[in-house]
Amino acid sequence: MAAPKKGRSASAQSKPGRSLALILIAIVALTAGMFASGHKTPRLGIDLAGGTSITLRAVPEAGQESAINKTNMDTAVDIMERRVNGLGVSEAEVQTQGNDNIIVNIPKGTNSEQARQQVGTTAKLYFRPVLATEVSAGSSASPSPSASSSSSASSSSKATDKASSTSSSSPSSSASPSASSTTQGRPVSDALKADATASASASSSASPSASSSASASASASSSASASTEKLEAEYTALDCSKASDRATAGKDAKPTESTVACGKNSSGQWQKYILGAASVDGTEVKKAQAVFNTQNASGWTVTMEFTGKGTKEFADVTGQLAKNQSPQNQFAIVLDGEVVSDPYVQEALTGGSAEISGNFDQESAQSLANMLSYGALPLTFHEDSVTTVTAALGGEQLHAGLIAGAIGLGLVVIYLLIFYRGLSIIAIPSLLVSAILAYVIMTLLGPAIGFALNLPAVCGAIVAIGITADSFIVFFERIRDEIREGRSLRPAVERAWPRARRTILVSDFVSFLAAAVLFIVTVGKVQGFAFTLGLTTVLDVVVVFLFTKPLMTILARRKFFANGHKWSGLDPKALGAKPPLRRTRRPAGNSGGPVDPKEA
Repeated sequence: MAAPKKGRSASAQSKPGRSLALILIAIVALTAGMFASGHKTPRLGIDLAGGTSITLRAVPEAGQESAINKTNMDTAVDIMERRVNGLGVSEAEVQTQGNDNIIVNIPKGTNSEQARQQVGTTAKLYFRPVLATEVSAGSSASPSPSASSSSSASSSSKATDKASSTSSSSPSSSASPSASSTTQGRPVSDALKADATASASASSSASPSASSSASASASASSSASASTEKLEAEYTALDCSKASDRATAGKDAKPTESTVACGKNSSGQWQKYILGAASVDGTEVKKAQAVFNTQNASGWTVTMEFTGKGTKEFADVTGQLAKNQSPQNQFAIVLDGEVVSDPYVQEALTGGSAEISGNFDQESAQSLANMLSYGALPLTFHEDSVTTVTAALGGEQLHAGLIAGAIGLGLVVIYLLIFYRGLSIIAIPSLLVSAILAYVIMTLLGPAIGFALNLPAVCGAIVAIGITADSFIVFFERIRDEIREGRSLRPAVERAWPRARRTILVSDFVSFLAAAVLFIVTVGKVQGFAFTLGLTTVLDVVVVFLFTKPLMTILARRKFFANGHKWSGLDPKALGAKPPLRRTRRPAGNSGGPVDPKEA
């Protein structure tokens, strides 16, 4: 048996059904995955579904221009995501754009003014003593990747004056606020009064209008009693399992006052707290980072270094906490009113550094380190633009985009029917397969990576119709060229494919390269256009190789195409084909020896 000629594949000619079966299986599998995920339509962007888009620009403090870097911007994104989630918003997008911009897209149904206030302000980080804590009523355990970083922790000082905290796995390790809970033998209510009295006394002594220490003390005592009663009432009513309660708990508390707060424990349950006045400001954290500790098998830990002022304040608070019983020997790390970690200490830490350890993994340790670093992040964010789109306007834009796409597809189909006639039987199903794959993949990418179909993305899909049709046209014209040379259809298809394949790959590579560059260098919604263009370009290659070429190989065996029917689009007469190529026979007398050049 003669081997196939160079440029021709025996399997491609004899078994095109395998390629068709492969792409059919892929379509069925992806479609089944789409229905199984519960998402049957692509996720729509703000400009189509309606909502608010906020563009924030990072501005460094004087002399801190290098603060605008990827690490700090990513940390800011994490904080803003927590804020948006605190509003009970689902499917919000917070992402960096370029070097110094953050885009916050919040879907309809959210108070846009409240969202702007939440994401546009600088985060506040404080270290507060824990006065009381318990699992919030109605809270159910749900695994959380950040659970370790916000769980209760135990701490012991080391020779290097570092605090080591170990997460507790049981919520019962945190005492509930009752008469049995004590601080050095005092009920929690006494601890609250003492904390409130100290705060009120400090405020009173700082006031130039204080007439005497006796009146100041009486005023402080009265203020402490009122504050305690109010705080205990807020604590009793607080249910941290409710997003509405978490959105307001401790958000407006002054650093000099006691407050209530929410946070997650190691079991993923919401914990509620009563916290004392802030002992250390987050700006006193000079450096925080996640490190893997191999010396004592601690695993991933978070280390902190404090400024000179922070070192003294941290030593004072840890010295006081070490004298108390659990949970009043814990300090809460509070970011934007939410407790992100609550380690406890056993003795004063005076070395200016601390180490928090527990059942951290790399992700949760890095998350906590980022939050600690954000307290001293020398960045502020200015609001560059706010775009609000109503759902009605978004629906009109989507409707207009779909009409434009339908018109474009219709014109391509008409062109194929007029100029390629029977070959449109191959081209139109190929367009259909490409459209199905694009729709299903974009639907799956919504819940998978947060891809949202915006108006520029719809434009990219419309442009892709022309790119896909162009690939079919290149292949068909190569086949026609072979027929014009006098070849029959089946060898014409196989000879045309290698040349058409090269042209298609080069053309699609250029389109994909343009889409990739556009995606990298642009910001905002233009990236949606680039992403869709790149995706559909890749799908064009898949469809041409696994569907269009195999289907053409199969149909080339049918008489309608093989005999060059006038409606097939491959009529040799209409194409001006040469007479069929024939081999020249040798003269009978010269069959056994060399041919005389003169006779030839």
